Amino acid sequence: MEYTTLGSTDIKISRISLGTWQFSDAWGLKDYSIAKSIIAKALDVGINFIDTAMIYGRGLSEEFIGRALKELNAKREDLVIATKIPGEYLSSDDIFKAIDRSLRRLQVDYIDLLLVHWPPCWHNIPTCSYMRALERVVILGKVNFLGLSDYPVELAESARTCLSRVDIEALQVRFNLVERWAEVEHIPYAEENNMTLMAWSPLGKGALTGKYTIEDTQKLADLRVNEPLFHPDNYKKILELVEVVREVARRYNKTTAQVVLNWLVTYSDIIVPIAGAKSPGQVEENAGAVDWRLSYEDWRLIDDYAKSIRITYVL
Repeated sequence: MEYTTLGSTDIKISRISLGTWQFSDAWGLKDYSIAKSIIAKALDVGINFIDTAMIYGRGLSEEFIGRALKELNAKREDLVIATKIPGEYLSSDDIFKAIDRSLRRLQVDYIDLLLVHWPPCWHNIPTCSYMRALERVVILGKVNFLGLSDYPVELAESARTCLSRVDIEALQVRFNLVERWAEVEHIPYAEENNMTLMAWSPLGKGALTGKYTIEDTQKLADLRVNEPLFHPDNYKKILELVEVVREVARRYNKTTAQVVLNWLVTYSDIIVPIAGAKSPGQVEENAGAVDWRLSYEDWRLIDDYAKSIRITYVL
């Protein structure tokens, strides 16, 4: 496994993070034994950076992680656990209540990285009110570092001005070969400020793996039922890109998914893809996306073709 550091800290994190949204109703993986086998494989291949959220499975994801790590006798000091607090939990009182419950579910004494999942845009909680409360939790020792997920750069900058003792160490945004708005502002901002950029949906919820035909996408029974990337108008274009990636993958003896993830880590040394997995085999495949690099020519070949694709969300 390849490693980097979290933001401006000296904390070592694996270059591939294990995403655990799948332990939920949304993705349908609610069998603990499978979840445990996935986490076990992640540890086995050297993945030490685990991403979850308080609302994944209404706490089920955190519960599975906490239970599995305990049963696997994982060393806490070797792990970096990131969880996310949703915008509606950001009143001063709820922040402490939510973190206490998260700690119990994860069976840990502290959270390594706490990210705000999205801004409290439905409740109008003032930015400095919740950011200062989050900073207080850091000072009190229950959270080590803070991050922001799905924040526009302008609001991220505003949030940082509210902090006096700590800074934002990670931004989490949607970024993959065909959904690339993060290139415009988020990536340059993170690079300038020495932040880790955690790329969620790095495989386009599976659309970029090439595993599905057009007919297959019509049978998807999880949250991808209404995913625009799988709509025929978009997916036909994606399949053409997948053929380009597949040809490159053959030259490296890698899978399509591994090349897609490697394209991301090659893009910038601050990018850490959050790769979900529904089986130990997928964890192993994701881990094989690092410790090597695409050539400049192959990276550019994929980049050029991907840039020609325009995804529409109006369907």
